[in-house]
Amino acid sequence: MALFEEDGETRVILTKRPDTMPSHQGEIAFPGGKFDDSADESLRDAALREAQEEIGLDPASVEIVGELDSLVTVMDRFLLTPFVGLLSGRPSLEPHATEVVSVFDVGLSELLDEATFREERWDVPAGVGVTPGRNRPIHFYELPGETVWGATARILTRFLEHLTSTR
Repeated sequence: MALFEEDGETRVILTKRPDTMPSHQGEIAFPGGKFDDSADESLRDAALREAQEEIGLDPASVEIVGELDSLVTVMDRFLLTPFVGLLSGRPSLEPHATEVVSVFDVGLSELLDEATFREERWDVPAGVGVTPGRNRPIHFYELPGETVWGATARILTRFLEHLTSTR
């Protein structure tokens, strides 16, 4: 989760995955990706390497300030360990053509706006990755032209709760 300040507003960088990806096609995600034991010494290193590969974010420009609680994706059982990184300003980014359709940023104030956030309650059937459950909260952030949901929305919600203790 790469954050930077612009015009007094903290902004978070998001990406849109192409429809050609093997999983989570077309979804909004944070830059990052899988641990590679031949290239990465830690999950932190993997996050920085993948962000550089996906959007051209220079690892030297990122100050890692925190690690959020890991979570498992509902459908595919990916274990995600999010890191929070601060940038000194708006970075110059270039999305990798086969991994990212677009890269954009959104202000935290927009994510905190009650008109942007909604929660639905879903029943998760057996056999989709996590323990089945009834009435599980599913979070959504309705941005102009895009909907953030799934693991990305869960991470955002946890982060915003940590910052504000209001949700």
